[in-house]
Amino acid sequence: MNQHTFTGMPHDHGDIHEVLERLPDKEICAITADTFKQLGDGTRLQIFWLLCHSEECVANIAAAVDMTPPAVSHHLRCLKQAGLILGRRIGKEVRYSLAQTEEAVLMHAMVDALLKSKCPTCKT
Repeated sequence: MNQHTFTGMPHDHGDIHEVLERLPDKEICAITADTFKQLGDGTRLQIFWLLCHSEECVANIAAAVDMTPPAVSHHLRCLKQAGLILGRRIGKEVRYSLAQTEEAVLMHAMVDALLKSKCPTCKT
């Protein structure tokens, strides 16, 4: 959270001192914006949704979204770097799925809600 002390605002719209004390700092906002940015691509959003509901290899993901495996690998790298998915090696194959972090689970719920899709693997 922001560690700055606010002495005054250019315009008086009421006391927002407590709100300003809780204003997230630029670094955490930049990290969060980058996470949202990763889902700003329609194909990446589709891949993310698929991996929220199943564990899949690159070949199966490529077939599901009608792309080449190298193109899918690029999208997977972006999602993995953002901490939204993880890969698990099984023999020569890597299978990808939703990362079990608070951020990834929250993004999963938000994506399902925004896409108006019922999660096929959730109990609710």
